[in-house]
Amino acid sequence: MLFDWKGACIRAYIYIKIFLKWAFMSAVTGMICGLTGSLFYYCVKWAINFREGHSFMLYLLPVAGLLIVWLYQSCGLKKDTGTNMILSSIRSSEKVPLKMAPLIFISTVLTHLCGGSSGREGAALQIGGSIGAFLGRFVHMDEKDIHVITMCGMSAVFSALFGTPMTAVIFSMEVVSVGIIYYVAFVPCMISSLIAYGISIYFKIRPTVFSLIGIPQLSVKSVVQMLVMGGLCALCGMLFCVLMHVGHELYQHYLRNPYIRIVVGAALVILLTLMVGSYDYNSAGVGVIAQALKGHARPEAFLLKIIFTVVTLQAGFKGGEIVPTFFIGSTFGNLVGRLVGLSPSFGAAVGLISVFCAVVNCPIASMMLSIELFGAQALPLFGTACGVSYMLSGYYSLYSSQKIVYSKLHPTYVNAKTTFAKKK
Repeated sequence: MLFDWKGACIRAYIYIKIFLKWAFMSAVTGMICGLTGSLFYYCVKWAINFREGHSFMLYLLPVAGLLIVWLYQSCGLKKDTGTNMILSSIRSSEKVPLKMAPLIFISTVLTHLCGGSSGREGAALQIGGSIGAFLGRFVHMDEKDIHVITMCGMSAVFSALFGTPMTAVIFSMEVVSVGIIYYVAFVPCMISSLIAYGISIYFKIRPTVFSLIGIPQLSVKSVVQMLVMGGLCALCGMLFCVLMHVGHELYQHYLRNPYIRIVVGAALVILLTLMVGSYDYNSAGVGVIAQALKGHARPEAFLLKIIFTVVTLQAGFKGGEIVPTFFIGSTFGNLVGRLVGLSPSFGAAVGLISVFCAVVNCPIASMMLSIELFGAQALPLFGTACGVSYMLSGYYSLYSSQKIVYSKLHPTYVNAKTTFAKKK
């Protein structure tokens, strides 16, 4: 049978046409999101630096909270679900409004400016997702293509903020559904992420990289240590998810008015700060993470950060949970690493990666994160800890819209509609 040259040429034309379409659209998304992400990075950095130099800003947290609630109420997002809306939109026809981007941008800066315990990645995913979805609608993409370009936007802003382009790509593809990776988005997300990363480098945003002390050799002993670390970090991640859920339920039950709720939350953050006598647990806490990875951390730090973060975010302040998760994981790992015979520095690194894996259910993105933050030297050890943490953390998640598609324990289709957070 003769080779079908005509059919091959038609198929080649279709592939090239689709590739060029996505190369262009993902490049545009990467440029817009890279610029937006770089601006957001410097705004948050300025807010944190200003608060650190002016301690009185903490007492303006109730005012910032009222302004945040007013902004969302005025813009018609009274029941804003934040990152969960972005994740849901990738699996459904739900539309992500463009106004979410400026709202989460301003609200996150206000939260950090006044000392709320929050991160940046939730804002990154929401900013990028809303920009990507808007671009998709603007050029009249169909629903499935809008899902892909939404992931492009998520990857781009995440990459610009954290300086981890490969983690940004895999995380955006992996976080939506447990057990499934959306490979169709790989090339578009890669292009967007790398362009956004390049723009952040142009604006002198340094990639996040850490040096570790006391990395063990791969051996039976070190593997057993990773098994124990992975199991303990799974428990820590589960504790964080449960307390986030409990905090949400308590706020919603006793304080139904969002204005009163956020003022009470702000008052609690102020009170906790005064009781602890330190500002280490306000804002993102990047300095504490760096110290933990050098081998220095207070044993109670992880628990205090959980409390500060739950009180802040469930009251209605904005930002995200991932940087607080890094804080919790690194300080927890520093503590338990000593107990299992690891270097506190390496224990902190394993804790950071493993607790992150436990709360987002993304083992491949977690291993990629370990490479971009710490290098590939200890990848087998990080991979072991991540695998155990992923498996033993069950179906707990920081994101209630994360869908469980395949069981963690059996190679079977689960078809579970929700995670623990939403079932409750």
